[in-house]
Amino acid sequence: MSKKHFPLTKPQLDELAKRYPTPFYLYDEKAIREHSRAVKEAFSVFSSYKEHYAVKALPNPFILKILADEGFGADCSSLPELLLADMAGMKGEDLMFSSNETPAREYRLARDLGAVINLDDFTHIEYLEKTAGIPELISCRYNPGPLKGGNAIIGKPEEAKYGFTREQILAAFPLLRDKGAKRFALHTMVASNELSADYHIETGRMLFGLTAELMARTGIRLEFVNLGGGAGIPYKPEQEPMDYTYLTRGLKKAYEELIIPAGLDPLGIRTEWARAITGPCGWLVSRAIHKKEIYRSYIGLDSCMADLMRPALYGAYHHITIPGKETAPLTKTYDVVGSLCENNDKFAIQRQLPKIETGEQGDFVVIHDAGAHGRAMGFNYNGKLRCGELLLRPDGAVIPIRRRETMEDLFATLDRAALEEFKNNKEFYIW
Repeated sequence: MSKKHFPLTKPQLDELAKRYPTPFYLYDEKAIREHSRAVKEAFSVFSSYKEHYAVKALPNPFILKILADEGFGADCSSLPELLLADMAGMKGEDLMFSSNETPAREYRLARDLGAVINLDDFTHIEYLEKTAGIPELISCRYNPGPLKGGNAIIGKPEEAKYGFTREQILAAFPLLRDKGAKRFALHTMVASNELSADYHIETGRMLFGLTAELMARTGIRLEFVNLGGGAGIPYKPEQEPMDYTYLTRGLKKAYEELIIPAGLDPLGIRTEWARAITGPCGWLVSRAIHKKEIYRSYIGLDSCMADLMRPALYGAYHHITIPGKETAPLTKTYDVVGSLCENNDKFAIQRQLPKIETGEQGDFVVIHDAGAHGRAMGFNYNGKLRCGELLLRPDGAVIPIRRRETMEDLFATLDRAALEEFKNNKEFYIW
């Protein structure tokens, strides 16, 4: 069982909401550091280990600076993510650039920053050479296809758009060597939010085997392998968290069976976890403002799927608690919904909860495990304005790290001069 925790009491939340009206995201710095250190401690069984936090999960430089302080690098998939990580102090080979269908300007920036470029397709070798040049250190992303099962979020590897086939991998590294590369790495990413440690051990075994085969067939020795991300968290209270000690013990065993006999020790181990680092350390805090009784009982929040779209996109479960009513009996069954003009704008469906009071001073509704792939996936459909982000410091202070959007932000990309001309053009209104 995983215990769901929120770091503020109801009185503390009352005071905070006077300064920062709901909805907002709250992140716990102390918890983020604790999760980071637990991962590093578990992987310390390897002589060389580096975590590259997947920026897409929580692209805020305040958070990235905390992770940089903990010795993490970043996994980036776009030009803005590279700049955010660099802004946070992650430099050079601390940066992995794992993108797909990549524009030339993004490859050029990655090279300028000294990031490790992780190619997604065989044809990108020639494209990179022509647009940015082949760097000394290069990585390739492996897609094992039907050799590896996927899961509901990321899908089956053979249906995914990412990566090289095994045959392409074996051909790509000699070609890259011929084009001037001197250091090599291998990467994969085959699942998302996977709680089974055995699944991740199997992934490691697969990469270790390919590493040994690559050496035997081409003479190319890899500097490191990146096991990717996908480490899951227990979104549901009845789920158990992944046992990191069991995971790394299994990976170490596979390493000793495949890498050491091949004469490839030491081989660096990398990961690009995100959800396991910050997911449990973030919450979307809203108020219950409306209640509706028709064929079901609905609780309407002042947030919507524009703030957190995982439940609508994946049917994902996020635990919900009502501050001040943590021990109250679960006597009501609600659909907890937002105001978007879409029927799948639901945070919870037929969820048993305490009786919820609504209105301008209605109950707070806390949505748990929103510290990864939450605010980052927000959008402006229906003209919704994305909420802000707050950081709870270890000393108990709460600081804003991203303000909520305004109407001015929403209209900032309009060409005002062209709009005025358009409005004043009377011929437009004559059809």
